[in-house]
Amino acid sequence: MKITLYSTGCPKCNVLKKKLSQKNIEFTENTDVDEMLSLGIRTAPFLGVDGKLMDFAAANKWLNEQQKEGG
Repeated sequence: MKITLYSTGCPKCNVLKKKLSQKNIEFTENTDVDEMLSLGIRTAPFLGVDGKLMDFAAANKWLNEQQKEGG
């Protein structure tokens, strides 16, 4: 699974980053605003999971449904 956190370092971005880390989910963080804009992302954070983009609410729901990896 390829996971990218599109982040500006805002409080909501940090919530998703913390949840990803707590669940031991490997991800890359992308802070390139120009790239976000080119993908149609107008607000941060967004979570990309295998090419599917989720806004904060959808990403938070998805993360809450994930089991902790390796545990």
